[in-house]
Amino acid sequence: MAIVAAVVGQNQAAIAKSGLLIFLIVVAHNGLGLLLGYWFAKLFRLSPPKQKAISIEVGMQNSGLGAALATAHFSPLAAVPSAIFSVWHNISGPMVATYFRKQADRQPPDGKTVSA
Repeated sequence: MAIVAAVVGQNQAAIAKSGLLIFLIVVAHNGLGLLLGYWFAKLFRLSPPKQKAISIEVGMQNSGLGAALATAHFSPLAAVPSAIFSVWHNISGPMVATYFRKQADRQPPDGKTVSA
């Protein structure tokens, strides 16, 4: 989080100027990662717990490392998307985990889905 705080602190004006666009792209990137991870695991007929684990693993990448590398090799502004992603995936991850948990609670012992 220290890396993220430093990146955000150095780029407050740039984030204020283009923050919404970057945020929307970050959310789309994260959502696509979560969905593709789940769908590919399902395509390869992995068990439902493995499908969920792969979905979360693909969707939650190391954005702190991305911010550090971008700052080291490019302008500090290049690290802004990674910094925003660091914050966002700490919101989306628990949301997806809660969704998966609620879906599991709806499964009867025989494994068939219960309709609402």
